[in-house]
Amino acid sequence: MTPTNDLAARTPGATRAPDRPATSGGPAPTGSPAPWIRRAAPGLVLCAVATLGAYLLAQVVPLSPLVLSLLVGAAVGSLLGSLRRAGGASAAVGQGAGVARWAAVLTSRTQEGARWTATRVLRAGVVLLGLQLSLPEVLALGWRGLAVVGITVAVTFSATLALGRALRVPRVTSLLVATGFSICGAAAISAMQGVVGSGDDEESRREADDAVATALALVTIFGSLAIFVLPWLAGLLGLADDRAGLWIGASVQEVAQVVTAGGAVSAAALATATVSKLARVVLLAPLVAGAGVLRARRERVAPPADVEVAAGGSGASAARRTPPVPLFVVGFLVAVLVRSTGVLPASVIEVTTMVTTLLFTAAMFAMGLGVDAAHLVRTGRRALVLGTASAAVVTGTSLVAVLLLT
Repeated sequence: MTPTNDLAARTPGATRAPDRPATSGGPAPTGSPAPWIRRAAPGLVLCAVATLGAYLLAQVVPLSPLVLSLLVGAAVGSLLGSLRRAGGASAAVGQGAGVARWAAVLTSRTQEGARWTATRVLRAGVVLLGLQLSLPEVLALGWRGLAVVGITVAVTFSATLALGRALRVPRVTSLLVATGFSICGAAAISAMQGVVGSGDDEESRREADDAVATALALVTIFGSLAIFVLPWLAGLLGLADDRAGLWIGASVQEVAQVVTAGGAVSAAALATATVSKLARVVLLAPLVAGAGVLRARRERVAPPADVEVAAGGSGASAARRTPPVPLFVVGFLVAVLVRSTGVLPASVIEVTTMVTTLLFTAAMFAMGLGVDAAHLVRTGRRALVLGTASAAVVTGTSLVAVLLLT
């Protein structure tokens, strides 16, 4: 969510807001850090307060703090956008200019810190997510269980992308929905967003933020339905506890949703569901890395003029291109290897798990600030159809795989 250039130019401290580093994940502004800190502080404080509120609220509301923070961020962002539009319309007749100016100033003052949170904090969360995964635990599923997980992820991801093209859903939205449904919900969507980026202009950033909001809404809706539907269907089909747990872990989106659904069957089903879910999360790294390679390849073949424009004509386009494998994905893999050695005590794992949740919660709020709710409602019908189809694919594919392979 970015104010227009003329508003930014009239706003103190916002005349040199570094759009490129924040959206591209580039380095922090060079020189003395003090000016950047002063510009970023309002947005960072806002994200920190919202993160704490969402985390505490999630203790009493049956929703993930990631989802809650996104909802709050989207509400704030949409309100500020509405105030700016309403004030701009009223200003034409001499009314409401003060409200529009206030909304524009608040947007400008917080955008620097919000963008930094939506990129750097997000990627730090992805790295720490690796500390929750242990390869020996995943391998304990055996080749049959791993085959169920691998087949489910591959079919769901590819089928969702194909359905998105058929439904003419925007490419980024289809990619994020495919990632969220096939891997691990909000965390996977956040990680993939860190690779695909959000463009270099206001319209591209708004579309990217809308895509994140749409994907998160879909995994929340259908994952919540799965909590009630899958345990009931497992009993109806007469599945043994280990098969029911494998089905739940291979198909339900969020880790918290998997734990709830698996626990509704039995303790044995919960154990299997948790491990199979972790096996899906491991596949996040190659999936995101593959997307990074494809994006880097597209940038290499981009027309030179377009690349120069994207770099602002500064001749720094080569330095700003996306690396084939994002560094945060490498960090994620290193964290998985560290956890797999067994050297980390349980207390450290517990703390890093909470920190990871907080980092993702902050990033979700920052992304939510760029959501245009009115636009999302107008354009969300096809995405809803895509989410329904993707939920059917992941549920059906995993069930067939469980029945045939175990």
